[in-house]
Amino acid sequence: MSWRRYHRFKDIESYIDYLAHTYKEICETVIIGTSTEGRTLKVLKVSSGGQNKPAIWIDGGLHGREWISPATVTYILLQLVEFRDKHPHLLENLDWYILPVSNPDGYEYSHVHDRLWRKTRSIPVGSKKRRPNPALGYWSDAIPYSVRSQCVGVDPNRNWDFQWMKVGGSSNPCDDNFAGHKPFSEPETRAMADFIMQHKDQIHLFLSLHSYSQMWLIPWGWTDTVKPDDYYDMYVLAEKGVNALKAVRGTDYLLGTSAELIYASSGASDDWAKGVAQIKYAYTIELPDTGNHGFILPASQIESTGQETWEGVRALAQHFAEGYN
Repeated sequence: MSWRRYHRFKDIESYIDYLAHTYKEICETVIIGTSTEGRTLKVLKVSSGGQNKPAIWIDGGLHGREWISPATVTYILLQLVEFRDKHPHLLENLDWYILPVSNPDGYEYSHVHDRLWRKTRSIPVGSKKRRPNPALGYWSDAIPYSVRSQCVGVDPNRNWDFQWMKVGGSSNPCDDNFAGHKPFSEPETRAMADFIMQHKDQIHLFLSLHSYSQMWLIPWGWTDTVKPDDYYDMYVLAEKGVNALKAVRGTDYLLGTSAELIYASSGASDDWAKGVAQIKYAYTIELPDTGNHGFILPASQIESTGQETWEGVRALAQHFAEGYN
């Protein structure tokens, strides 16, 4: 594993397995489900043991084309696990649940067929079902490629069951922001939600890494007229992350709601984590850049993005490791 090039899904999965095998005393893999095409959704739990510890959830790769997201999440794993001696209290006082690639089908498709593919790879309702078949590339060749590729997939960040389809999602399967025929229609989002709900009383911080625009986003994303009652608390903590991140190399991040800074959209994971799972601190981090390269961020920027993002995450983790709530 390196952070000088973008890795395919199997490399990332192998790195998770390597950490679990090499650092058995603190790492454990948890399979929370499978994707439409049969790929494993594998969470790495990082913990030194103990009971009733606050936990942090981090996911990446919810949109296939946002390659810098899984790369940054694996960099966070590198720092958290392989350099744990630099911050033992972050493992002694916290548990971590980390899912580097939450949309593996879309991620792989963006590597093989369409670099800017955003959605999952589920087929439209009413179409002939595909059967996962790793030997045939995770789908059945009985369905011609031309048919498979038309109007396939759902935007997994419009598919969560909170204010679903209220704003910013499409009912057209051919649109990039197609919200699905119902909330949690996708096995990927459903598996993540089920796992988070099982641990919602333990998870104190929810982070979903995306790209691009260099923003630290706070719920709500579905409206710009209402904010959570504890929005100020969320803002103050996020500000610690933004300041720590900026201290590394001067990268500026905007801080606020997506409805204010980008556009209003509903059915997103951070709003669901806040509104349904009742996780007080739930954020989406939009990684670099601000549009010069956009989704196609050069691999030469992986390490620097990882370094500064880790410092932002560590600043928030420090808050919980010191016993705050």
